[in-house]
Amino acid sequence: MNYLDASIRGIKFQKNKSQIPKSKNDASIGELNPKRLKKMNTLIINDLALTYKNGVKAIDSISLELRNGMFGLLGPNGAGKSSLMKTIVGLQKPDSGSIKFNDLDVLKNPLNIQKYLGFLPQDFGVYPKSSAIQLLNHLAILKGVTNKKEREEQILSLLERVNLIHHKDKEVHAFSGGMKQRFGVAQALLGQPKIVIVDEPTAGLDPEERNRFNSILNELSEEMIIILSTHLVEDVQNLCSEMAIMGSGKIISQGKPKDEVEKLKGKMWQKAIDKSELNFYREKYGVISSQLIEKKLVITLYNDQNIEGFSQAYPTLENYYFYTLNKPKS
Repeated sequence: MNYLDASIRGIKFQKNKSQIPKSKNDASIGELNPKRLKKMNTLIINDLALTYKNGVKAIDSISLELRNGMFGLLGPNGAGKSSLMKTIVGLQKPDSGSIKFNDLDVLKNPLNIQKYLGFLPQDFGVYPKSSAIQLLNHLAILKGVTNKKEREEQILSLLERVNLIHHKDKEVHAFSGGMKQRFGVAQALLGQPKIVIVDEPTAGLDPEERNRFNSILNELSEEMIIILSTHLVEDVQNLCSEMAIMGSGKIISQGKPKDEVEKLKGKMWQKAIDKSELNFYREKYGVISSQLIEKKLVITLYNDQNIEGFSQAYPTLENYYFYTLNKPKS
C-alpha cells in the first residue's frame, strides 16, 4: 500500500502560498512548538464498510475515534489493517460510513487528510548515491515546501531531532537498519503533518535501536495522531496508550492495553508438554498459544478456574492478543 504517494500527492497542493506555513510564524517541526501542542487533532471513523469485488469483506462496520497520541492497530496478516489504512488516506472509497479529520470530510475530499499526512513504511527504497540531506530536500519539494530557507531549516532541524545530523552527507543506502528507520521518521515529518501512519516500524532493529526509535515516536505523539499498524505486540505494549485488535475486517477488541491485560488476571495457565500431546490439549481446553521455551513446548490456556497440572501465568498483552483472536465466537 503506497501511503507515501498519497501523502506527497496531497501535500503538493499546498503550493498555494496561503497554505504554506511560514517559518517566521511557525516553529520548525523539529522543535516542540507550544502552540502546536495545544492543538488536538481528531480522526473520527463511523460505521465504515467495504466489500471487494471478489466478495471479501475487507472492512466490516468499523468505528474509531482517535486523538493526539499513539494508537496501536494490531492484527495478523489479512485482518484488514491495510484496507483500513488505504481507506483512511483516500486511496480507496468505502461502500458506506464516514471519515472526518479535524471535522473535515475525508471521503468527499481526500486532500482534507492527505495534505496533513506523513507515512513511515516498513521498508522503503532510496535513490542510490543520494545523501540524507539531498533526499530530504527532494522529498520536501514534492511535499510543497518550496521556500528554500524554510526547507533547509526544517530538514536540518529534523536531522538533529532523529540524531542523524552528523550523517547528513552520508548516502542513505549505506545506513544501518536503525538509521534508515530514523531517516524514515524525518521524511514522514516533512511538511508538518498532523497525522502519521507507521507500518511495522521496528521489524529487524536491534534492542538499542528499537529503544531509540520508540523514544522518538513517543515524543512525537504529543503533537499529532500516530497510527501504529503492526502484528508485533511488543511495539503496542511499549508505545501505545490506546489500541484495537482487528480480525476478518472487524474491530474485535478496543481499549487501553493495561486494562485489557487486567481482564486476564487469574485466568491464564501454562504447562510444558510433549509435542505429541498438543492436539489433545487443543481439543479439550482450547490452547491460546504455544511456544518453545528452553527447548520445551509450553502451552497457555484461558480458564476461570485452576486446571490440574497447570501453573498460573502472569498475563501479558501477547496473551490477550492471542486470546482475543482465538476465543470461540459467541
